[in-house]
Amino acid sequence: MKFVFDKDAMIKEIAIAQEIITNKSPVSILSNILVIAENGTLTIKATDSTVKFTTNIPVDIEEEGRTTIFCDKFMSILSSLPSGDIEFIQEDIGVTIKPISKKVKFQLKSQASDKFPEIGSSENIPFFELPSKDFKEMIKETIFAVSDDRNRYFMTGVYFVKNGDTLTMVATDGRRLSSVNKNIANVPEFQPAIIPTKILSTVLKHAPEEGNIEVAVIDKSIFVKFGSMEFSSVLIDGQFPNYQKVIPENLTMSFQVNKSDLDAALKRTTIMVDKKVSRIIFKISSGVLKLVSPDTELGNADEEIPCRYDGQDISMALNFTYVTEPLKVIDSENVVFDFNINDNDTGDEANITKAVIMRAEPASDYIHVIMPMNY
Repeated sequence: MKFVFDKDAMIKEIAIAQEIITNKSPVSILSNILVIAENGTLTIKATDSTVKFTTNIPVDIEEEGRTTIFCDKFMSILSSLPSGDIEFIQEDIGVTIKPISKKVKFQLKSQASDKFPEIGSSENIPFFELPSKDFKEMIKETIFAVSDDRNRYFMTGVYFVKNGDTLTMVATDGRRLSSVNKNIANVPEFQPAIIPTKILSTVLKHAPEEGNIEVAVIDKSIFVKFGSMEFSSVLIDGQFPNYQKVIPENLTMSFQVNKSDLDAALKRTTIMVDKKVSRIIFKISSGVLKLVSPDTELGNADEEIPCRYDGQDISMALNFTYVTEPLKVIDSENVVFDFNINDNDTGDEANITKAVIMRAEPASDYIHVIMPMNY
């Protein structure tokens, strides 16, 4: 096999392949990429056995063939070379890499392509199109809320479901929940899916901001295509919780605060928070939100910021991470917290009951549900 490729075009694709590959041992075939030179195109494939990646780049082929090479070392070689054309020559188990503009060459040992895991074709899979911007927004607004508890594996991915013309993504770790809806017409029916975060993170990073991408959910797998790239992943097998029961209804009270004010105040007051507990106290009174870090051996902090509220004094304890993370994805000037209070509270300060909904103002298709903490 022999072909000539452009360094800059190649390195972009190999960088993505490197993200997919998790086993860094040069002994394992999963640390290799499969390269196939035929019909004027170089096909590159990588997998960690769960997530699969395929891409194509144009090259000048002098001799067709296929082989696998250690991805990390190939990436290191490419990174060390100047921009321009590079020769790739395979003879037996050896691969020679030579830049046209430099008198230097690298020799890598290869492994036979028949040892590489099968990455099937998606030629007959029924893809549907989605606006790339919408799909990436849905991922961004949910992926951070998945569980990292492997004993609850069915919550370690993002739930993807279609109801009529509404596509929904939901993620939860049992203590908070992020949910987003997008109205997108002409999407065919598909079975609800729990999507692993690895493929979603990759799509979020590399999918274009404009235009459409192609998606398919079929046979316990998800496929995503854009440009010359195709990604696929095995879905998480399990029963996702009934998320609709978690989202509280008939919340009659709320306060509104400027997003930037809240974000800045949280960054300051949480300096004094015990990170093992991550608790911050919200004290809401007429026109004022006071953030209070509980006392620790090192001290405490509090800060007052204006808020839109006129009612009984209220206090709630929240995990500050469950507030700061959705703040990063809420795209509005103001944020609203919806809640109810305990009807039995007759004192000067009331406590909230059950869950709090955090959302943008004006309201959008995204909500974040937070379970309060004891204090």
